[in-house]
Amino acid sequence: MQEFVALVPVVRENVCLVTISSVFEFNDMGKKVTNWICYKFATMFELSRLWLGAFYRIFCTRRSLMLENLALRQQLAVLKRRHPRPKIGPLDRLFWVVVRGFWAQWKDALVLVLPETVIRWHRAGFKLYWTMLCKVRRRVGGGRRISKQIRELIYQMVAENPPWGAPRIHGELLMLGFEVSEVTVSRWMRQAPRNLEPARRWLAFLRNHRVAIAAMDFFTVPTLTFNVLYCFFIISHDRRRIVHFNVTCHPTSSWIVQQLREAFPYQTAPKFMIFDHDAKYGLEVPAAIHTMKITCTRTSIRSPWQNGVAERWVGSCRRELLDHVIPLNTRHLKRLLFDYISYYHEDRTHLGLHKESPTGRSRSTAQGRVVCFRRVGGLHHRYDRVA
Repeated sequence: MQEFVALVPVVRENVCLVTISSVFEFNDMGKKVTNWICYKFATMFELSRLWLGAFYRIFCTRRSLMLENLALRQQLAVLKRRHPRPKIGPLDRLFWVVVRGFWAQWKDALVLVLPETVIRWHRAGFKLYWTMLCKVRRRVGGGRRISKQIRELIYQMVAENPPWGAPRIHGELLMLGFEVSEVTVSRWMRQAPRNLEPARRWLAFLRNHRVAIAAMDFFTVPTLTFNVLYCFFIISHDRRRIVHFNVTCHPTSSWIVQQLREAFPYQTAPKFMIFDHDAKYGLEVPAAIHTMKITCTRTSIRSPWQNGVAERWVGSCRRELLDHVIPLNTRHLKRLLFDYISYYHEDRTHLGLHKESPTGRSRSTAQGRVVCFRRVGGLHHRYDRVA
């Protein structure tokens, strides 16, 4: 048997590779096996350099240490200017969390992030620690499991008696001879399947009555000359259709009453009108609404969600129009709103109308190519097929 060993050092970036080649000949087979063993010395070298540097600085004078800190801080400031938000890994965060525990002046040396950030890291670690400890979910109903019969009885009572609470259901179970705590009943009530039939009936009720409901509201728009314009609109709940709109610089109760008369001529008024407690309405607007045989329904103070249909239209108008233009004056804003409302009625599809438009846009039956039509000055488009 002959053995030949060759050591070939290969130097690459931060890695020193030492190749050990061995050739063995067993009898007449002549088989060669080459094993490559790679050692990465970069990490070991960096750790050794840090320890040697710390040991060396023990013997340095205070003046040299201060100059070195000053030089390092200057270079750190340059790096921070070039990279304002450096990437900080989990080990870096752990380092500062640990340093915060035993070094009182840690805030003076912290440059990359704020001290409040390190405190937030510590709280996040505390939360993660206890989340991992409490990962095992407690069983519903305490330590002793209740029988399937009791669970089904609780579910049945919850479904058949919606006003009942845990004390009432617990009393019924005691009368039936089941020994179970009220806390256990309360926990299993949260797991009970909900009956969706009342929600469906309420939704059907709203759909059948929304034809008789309308809402009105104001929203403001700043102009190029920093004036404020007030946009008044009335929206119908049945097809999300804008019944009437107008713009003014000085809204008064008399002006609002005139807008209501223009919106509902010849006894076409809805049965209910939803609006808020804006001071612009005063006492004259509710009185005029009553004379038109409309029932006033005013929302609570600072509760815009109670007039959701109107508020949703205001949001759509801002996102799709007013966030992209700067009105010059009242006339300019009226023209913009007229174009947008035309697009809103005839072209725009609505989720609340099952992807239809308020005026009932028909689906294209042609098989030709698709053509594009500009709407609202090119902010939006409509697509149709040509015959």
